[in-house]
Amino acid sequence: MTLVPLGPNQIAFLLHGAVWTVVLSLIACLGGGALGMVVALCRVAPLRAVRAAAAVYIQAVQGTPPLVAMFLLYFGLPGLGLNVPSLLAASLALIVNVSAFLGEIWRGCIESVPRPQWEAAECLALSRTQRMLRVILPQAVRIAIPPTVGFSVQVIKNTSLASVVGFVELARAGQIVNNSVFQPFLIYLLIAAIYFAMCFPLSWLNRVLERRTGGWRRRPAALTAAIPVVSA
Repeated sequence: MTLVPLGPNQIAFLLHGAVWTVVLSLIACLGGGALGMVVALCRVAPLRAVRAAAAVYIQAVQGTPPLVAMFLLYFGLPGLGLNVPSLLAASLALIVNVSAFLGEIWRGCIESVPRPQWEAAECLALSRTQRMLRVILPQAVRIAIPPTVGFSVQVIKNTSLASVVGFVELARAGQIVNNSVFQPFLIYLLIAAIYFAMCFPLSWLNRVLERRTGGWRRRPAALTAAIPVVSA
């Protein structure tokens, strides 16, 4: 087997894959965030049936690997006559996965707002919608920023799963380049460095925000219990 030097074309291809990794991460975070907010609000809804339905959704999604969802969308739906592009399959799978985790994280943030704030809003004769929009959510947003930024690191790493459905993000681009130059150690070391360059600033920002908001030790138990440990 002849080793081919790693040239500018291969590096450019890897960087192109890194760009699509960022794009897929943004799609997952924005779409998952929008759906996650709905899930979080359902988790604290006054109706028990709504809370139960949201809880079942979270448990079902968190208990299912996003890889399985990608397989189901990309390989399963064509059997029903629906052809799903790889980008769409990866995006939908990650959006659903992110929504479940962010929904539970944000539920903890909402419930961690001190109870006197809820009671004070009720004393002002505000409707439940007004209480949430004007009193509770503004405080919950400040609490939610550090864990949300920290979770985005996991989202970036989870985009590597999209390679199994043929989507050319950073991991898939590395596989293609390695098949042409046959230098796996160098290629995957470079891929790891690019992932680190994307994730480290967010990890650093997460630590800074945690210090500014009092750190995890001072957070209410409801929020701490809501933060999941997510593997890539």
